[in-house]
Amino acid sequence: MTWTPQNTTPPYADYTSGANNLTASMTRVLEHLFGDKTEFHVTSATIATPRNDKTYQRFSDMAQDVVDVRIYQGIHFRSADEVARRQGKRSADWAVSHVLRPIN
Repeated sequence: MTWTPQNTTPPYADYTSGANNLTASMTRVLEHLFGDKTEFHVTSATIATPRNDKTYQRFSDMAQDVVDVRIYQGIHFRSADEVARRQGKRSADWAVSHVLRPIN
């Protein structure tokens, strides 16, 4: 039995994941502004199913979901997503430390 990804593998480099870099930096800035433990809802307009929304209790949980989804879709290997998540968090930490006064 062979495994095939849900989506066609895109024609760009695996390492590092741009989607995870961006998601990690955005969720990290939100953590700085509101704290990590904040309930919020995400709705997908592109998925026409009864369950096209998800409720999160933490910004970091959403960032972890994006790591997992990119792997499940066959777009990246885990290392590309995890390194990108660390890069995004560090970039956000740097930006916040130079622009905003961190809350935590």
